[in-house]
Amino acid sequence: MQETLLSSSTTKTVTTRAESVFGDLRQRIVEGLVPMGSKISEPELARYYDISRSTLRDALSRLEGCGLLERKANIGYRVVTLSTEKLLEIFRVRESLEGMACHLAAQNMSSEQIAELKLLLIEHEQHEALQQGEAYFQKEGDLDFHFKIVFGSGNQLLIRLLCEELYYLVRMYRYQFGMASPRAKKAFREHHNIIQAIEDKDGELAEILMRRHISASRLNVEKRMNTL
Repeated sequence: MQETLLSSSTTKTVTTRAESVFGDLRQRIVEGLVPMGSKISEPELARYYDISRSTLRDALSRLEGCGLLERKANIGYRVVTLSTEKLLEIFRVRESLEGMACHLAAQNMSSEQIAELKLLLIEHEQHEALQQGEAYFQKEGDLDFHFKIVFGSGNQLLIRLLCEELYYLVRMYRYQFGMASPRAKKAFREHHNIIQAIEDKDGELAEILMRRHISASRLNVEKRMNTL
């Protein structure tokens, strides 16, 4: 019995350590502290984090699942390289999936969840960059408007696809492609309109508004890239 308990404790410790390494590496990649296209040295990282290679590989495999790393035979892991083409592909996928999530959120979000969304926008409105119409940058996780709506949909597949597999790749683009936007205030107003449709339980309108919102962001990116 004692051996079983020790084994269970060891497994939990390894899992927790892999989770910690995964979170730290994920943030470093998103913020560009680990450069795009750079090769991941497993021996070096294992020494840095003082973990086994197998524990490290658990973390690297999850980062690959998030789209932040890519693995090639006989080469190993590299940080993905961002491109305008990939970003526009992501926008098109988000337009469809987040539109669907918004439709479901209108059906499933509680009044408490909707109240939290409204409070979130009040917080966003205080940001100086938004007030000046320069940028509309949201914090991570629960403080992200889109993140909350996807979770509010109650659809576990959409949550996995958008909040686990695409979410941090999108954040990587936000950090490293720049967050300034001439439509910052308009995007903020669009968020208000989306919340109103969700509160009115109008799933069809909520989906249309979210699709238009993301499509407008995509067109803005295309316009910016064409002027570079």
